[in-house]
Amino acid sequence: MIPTIAKALAERGYDTLTEVQEAVTNPDLAEADLLVSAQTGSGKTVGFGLAIAKTLLGDAERLGPPAAPLALVIAPTRELALQVQRELAWLYAEAGARVVSCIGGMDTREERRALDRGAHIVVGTPGRLRDHITRNNLDLTDIRAIVLDEADEMLDLGFREDLEFMLGEAPATRRTLMFSATVPPAIAELAKQYQRDAVRVTTVVRGSQHADIAYQVVQVAAHDVEHAIINLLRYHDAPTAIVFANTRATVARLAARLANRSLPVVTLSGELSQDERSHALQAMRDGRARVCVATDVAARGIDLPKLDLVIHADMPTNTEALLHRSGRTGRAGRKGISAMIVPDKATNKASRLLKWAKIEAEWTFAPTAEDILALDETRLLTDPLWDGPMTEGEASFAARLMAERSPEAIAMACLRLYRAGLSAPEEINAPGTAAAPRPERAPFGPSVWFELSTGHDKRAEARWLLPMLCRAGNLDKAHIGKIRVQAATTLVELAEPAVPGFVASLGAGGVLEEDVTARQLDAAPEFASQPRGPRPDRPERGERPARKPRSDAPRGDGPRPSRPAPVRDPVAEPVQSAPATPTPEPAAPRQAERAPEPKSERPAAPDRPARQDAKPPYKGEGKPPYKGDAKPPYKGAAKPAYKGEGKPPYKGEGKPAYKGEGKPRSGPGTGPRDTRGKPAWQGKDGGRGPDRTGPTDGPRKPHATEGKKEWTKPKHDHSKPAAAAPTGPRPGAADPSQRMERPGAKPRGASPGGRPGKPGPGGKPRTGGPGGKPFGTSGGKPPRKGGSTPPRRKD
Repeated sequence: MIPTIAKALAERGYDTLTEVQEAVTNPDLAEADLLVSAQTGSGKTVGFGLAIAKTLLGDAERLGPPAAPLALVIAPTRELALQVQRELAWLYAEAGARVVSCIGGMDTREERRALDRGAHIVVGTPGRLRDHITRNNLDLTDIRAIVLDEADEMLDLGFREDLEFMLGEAPATRRTLMFSATVPPAIAELAKQYQRDAVRVTTVVRGSQHADIAYQVVQVAAHDVEHAIINLLRYHDAPTAIVFANTRATVARLAARLANRSLPVVTLSGELSQDERSHALQAMRDGRARVCVATDVAARGIDLPKLDLVIHADMPTNTEALLHRSGRTGRAGRKGISAMIVPDKATNKASRLLKWAKIEAEWTFAPTAEDILALDETRLLTDPLWDGPMTEGEASFAARLMAERSPEAIAMACLRLYRAGLSAPEEINAPGTAAAPRPERAPFGPSVWFELSTGHDKRAEARWLLPMLCRAGNLDKAHIGKIRVQAATTLVELAEPAVPGFVASLGAGGVLEEDVTARQLDAAPEFASQPRGPRPDRPERGERPARKPRSDAPRGDGPRPSRPAPVRDPVAEPVQSAPATPTPEPAAPRQAERAPEPKSERPAAPDRPARQDAKPPYKGEGKPPYKGDAKPPYKGAAKPAYKGEGKPPYKGEGKPAYKGEGKPRSGPGTGPRDTRGKPAWQGKDGGRGPDRTGPTDGPRKPHATEGKKEWTKPKHDHSKPAAAAPTGPRPGAADPSQRMERPGAKPRGASPGGRPGKPGPGGKPRTGGPGGKPFGTSGGKPPRKGGSTPPRRKD
């Protein structure tokens, strides 16, 4: 062993090495990759520190100036990483090593500056280490050894990708050491991929439990779990104890409960910051706190001094959690107790958990208040202070005390003062080891039998007869004995004291409720073994439609015939059906002896014609009417009415009232869509001028825009130009001077609210748009001659 390392071990009191430490320091394994599994508390941290010493120092006793790191240690949790840093710091103190930590929750700038100053060993968590590598803060080119502590836990926490990244960035010539309490298949696969002929080192004896840990299963009632925790802490009076819970909410509740009992307690969970977690662990090491309530974040690698008691407030979720939680005690040769609180309903689950973990535990009950008080008296009598030498001042006070008080009063005050600094124990209800047998039912006593006029024929059942008797007969359940439902009647046994009230509640004719009557029997009936009558059928809610008879053709033996799709003529032709695809002949039934089923009324499909050179109807010469010479009316010479010469009335001559002549008076912007047959807004006869003639209902009111200056060139014309449109009216177009006005229509300018044609406030004419803007324009332009806006062309 290197002298500087040996000196550091001697100063720490390491006289002998543990089994795993001796195994990894074997000279034959000085340059080999290692896959080590050992029990918790066996000294793995110091073990891998000794294993990489020869790799880092070589033949020298001290390391050179710090520069790029030589070793990288990866831990799953922040607390474990800080603990590893402390262990390696004192182990390599004589060798002049500089150990730097890079963990989550700490200041990254401080870590970056520490790495820039140089380091020999870097310890950190996977996420923070990868972040420093990607930012070029951590250089792995000189790495000689990589250690993965608690490798199985890192894989369980989802750090596999980060581990593979760091192992891939490190030089191929480095040593890789993996330490874990167990070696699952995932760890073996990772070792096979990133280690070179790794040597398997194990100190775990299969099928044996930790010799320094006493396992206990404490059975309690479900509502006494927290009381049992307080009594266990008081009973064992451990210098340091840790209570594990599964959730953060449980941690907070237990910590508040213990603090109210004057127990110095701290918490440790994932919701705390790194500073809070570090201060909590430091308080446990300093002795300022005696109890730590934590989640499984403290189940791995945490080494607290004088931790003699571990309490599982919630049962562990698996065997690994049980082993690692319990491994916080019984470390470095110290004895410890692992007590698991188990409610009565979870005893079978606890048994399976212990069986899978191969642990033999003592099944016991939580200590009672009497046990704790008796133990307090024993501890008081056996306290070493009784045997200590007495000083002169203490002797003077003892003589004065004996003169003023009796021995009994002094002893009582001594006991009270001792218990005053302790938490009061809780009352515990002792749980039963087995379910107590149900007591036999006492005889019903003197009773009277009644007969009800309902039975199986009316679907009578005891579950609705019992509440009916209690409701209608003013009875209690204790007053009702046996209920025997017969074929047409039901026999009920009532307690004799309740009979007068039941008889008084019956109506005329003994009616109990609705059509159920009750009649008192003279004697108790004799129940003979009578067969139960047939149960009546339920009333039908409605007749179901008859099913169609099945066809003889078996399913799946041939292609399903396609349903004929209707072909619709777009003009006015009736709906026709396309020719149906011929259906193949039905296959023969699979069993000859099977009786034929009734055939459906549908006629049998015709035989499929043989395929010939002639094309089917939808191809070749005999094309359907939508292809070929005989084109449908919407194509070819005979075009439909909406195209060509015979256009419908909304285009061409005879246009409807909303276009061309006879335009309705509903508002502006109602001119024609093109330049053929220009409307009145171009100044032609028949427009909206004052000299308009035509059949009207009376004199027209002058338009509000008449006499205004003509708008010759608008800024923004949103209408589209009429490309290649004829300049004159079409042949046969109607004369625009013959425009008709709809009978009963309001004259222009009569719409209320300042709409088109009516002057608005201030004498300004409104043109239809909001804020006085003209209809169809965007910038408030003046209206065209005639009071309408140019229409948009619809191409």
